[in-house]
Amino acid sequence: MTAASAGTSPEQFCDHMSAKFRELFTQAGISYTDFIRTTEPRHKQAVEHFWTTLRDRGWLYQAHYEGWYCTVEESFLAASQVTEHLDAQGHKCMVSLETGHQVHWTKEENFMFKLSEFQEPLLKWLWESKAAITPEPFHQQVLQWLEQDLPDLSVSRDRNRLQWGIPVPDDSTQTIYVWVDALVNYLTVVGYPNTHHAWWPAACHVVGKDILKFHAIYWPALLMAVGLAPPEKIFVHSHWTVQGQKMSKSLGNVVDPGACFWRYSVDGFRYFLLRQGVPERDCDYYDEKAVKLVNSELADALGGLLNRCTAPSLNPKGSYPGFSEACFPKDPASRHGRGSSKALAEDYKLVTLVKDLPEQVSGCFERFQIYRALECIMDCVRQTNGFVQRHAPWKLCRKDPEQQQWQDTILHITLECLRIYGSLLQPVIPATADKILTRLGVNPSERSLSNLNFLSRYYGGKCPFEGRRLGPDTGLLFPKLEKQTDAAGILKY
Repeated sequence: MTAASAGTSPEQFCDHMSAKFRELFTQAGISYTDFIRTTEPRHKQAVEHFWTTLRDRGWLYQAHYEGWYCTVEESFLAASQVTEHLDAQGHKCMVSLETGHQVHWTKEENFMFKLSEFQEPLLKWLWESKAAITPEPFHQQVLQWLEQDLPDLSVSRDRNRLQWGIPVPDDSTQTIYVWVDALVNYLTVVGYPNTHHAWWPAACHVVGKDILKFHAIYWPALLMAVGLAPPEKIFVHSHWTVQGQKMSKSLGNVVDPGACFWRYSVDGFRYFLLRQGVPERDCDYYDEKAVKLVNSELADALGGLLNRCTAPSLNPKGSYPGFSEACFPKDPASRHGRGSSKALAEDYKLVTLVKDLPEQVSGCFERFQIYRALECIMDCVRQTNGFVQRHAPWKLCRKDPEQQQWQDTILHITLECLRIYGSLLQPVIPATADKILTRLGVNPSERSLSNLNFLSRYYGGKCPFEGRRLGPDTGLLFPKLEKQTDAAGILKY
């Protein structure tokens, strides 16, 4: 229907959309190990094998089916999911309660999947794997769905009405239901039906909340039916709204990612989305919010810290300064002795906080709580700025050996903190993280997240960066953004 309205064939339309997604991924710095389309021969083979397995195991049967069908969503809806509505011409019609898309009463003979027989197995799976669907509110939502009747699922469509799709094996009058076709993609990319065992079921699906039922009920049941385990985890995310409203072409508030890349830079926009995107609830986008966040955290807090501590005025040698155990002893009690220690209790708290940061961030990433990982990093960045401000190394006299030693120690600790932040930020803002690490003289082979070794000298080890020349100064880490003059603050297509 969409292709026809665009004056093209379904295949040409999909070719065009696929190319746009690939282009967008390139612009956004998103890499992937596989990019699959349902028109590929390997996928057709996987779907046919999956269907044949369902049939041979006795999970399919033919029956006359009727109900409210939404062409846009390619799905049947229960009577409780539709409501009467007046269209633009004032005519009565039925629409989906959730999406507002029009539905039509449809009768046809289809293949049915015995979904009703999987109600108990699905409940057992979710009770035994309480982290299978996260965040928790979506886990509870699926449990609520499973407490209701679970009718059998229509898994084919009349070929005369749906010619775009994979024909049912041995029945050319039927087309395999688009969602069965699409979901098998997860198996196709790991080599189903021959070599998928190395990956499955250690798989995590990242899905929008609007397609949760397909992934958390239909898909696990279909997998059980062919003798495979459900995915290890289904991570669900909510949606972005614009100034409190759902994005809609009719409202003219659809945000163009390309325009946002130009406006905030790729890293700036990635950072905003991941810093502000909370999976449990819809999050709101508007320009002023994005500008304020990116300026305060990337340009000011992080960029200001790097620029200040690598500037010739404070670091005239342009090197990674040395660390003095006398100025910052491992045992805080020695501060009360006769040494030259100037470290305060807050400084020791900062060191402990940054030392624990990689493990904390790793845990957040494992739980897909990227926003919390970034909160933790930025809290440390702010405290590091506080550390520098507290001791004001620019006020120290480099001609005094003791003061120079303390100034170098302050800068060493700060650069070590920045090295950790730059390393941890690599998955989120790769270009900016590269600028930080290159400026610090950290080689590509020294940027692994698994072995960061923070402040080795403090913990009695050697620091490979001590005395090393800093990398080239490329100016501001992140230029500050100007406010949008457009009052709406919406970057449209």
